Amino acid sequence: MLNTRPAPLLTAVPPASGHPEGVSNDEFRAAMSLLATGVVLVTAHEPALDPEGPSGEDVGMTANAFMSVSLDPPLVLVSLREGSRMDDLLAEQPLWAVSVLSESQRHIAGRFAMKGRISDRLLFEDIAYVRGEASGAPLVGGALATLECRTEQRVRAGDHTLVIGRVLTAHVPSAEGGPLLYFRGRYRHLG
Repeated sequence: MLNTRPAPLLTAVPPASGHPEGVSNDEFRAAMSLLATGVVLVTAHEPALDPEGPSGEDVGMTANAFMSVSLDPPLVLVSLREGSRMDDLLAEQPLWAVSVLSESQRHIAGRFAMKGRISDRLLFEDIAYVRGEASGAPLVGGALATLECRTEQRVRAGDHTLVIGRVLTAHVPSAEGGPLLYFRGRYRHLG
């Protein structure tokens, strides 16, 4: 005997989050918090608007969405919140740097992750750094590795900008200690 009942109609009901795909912001955050990532400080030097005035300002941002993209040519990627100060600066300034933070540099990561700060000048005040020869950006002393980059491509992705940079210099000034990690919403270290 053949079943002659019509198939039920399925209707897509968007979840309370408003995302038609079905994942809420909280669900996504919870899942991604289980991915341990390294922590870096992305820096750039904002040139002075007035050539006769002060020499410009250093800008820094903590990031854990950073990765190697290619060996030949050497490329890296950092994800920046769209409209953030670093996103705006790197839209105009193609040179930037990355310091791979060590487990003893949690205070630096926390300092540059603060929301609503007015100026980065005070944030750099008591941090040991050298200025990169290729980028002019601060390279943090005691970092496990430092990279200087030039933007090759910018890709809009949701509420972020993916900045792909060609690595101009790479140094491993300190092989001592372990990396600073980010896991379950907190800074961690290997151990």
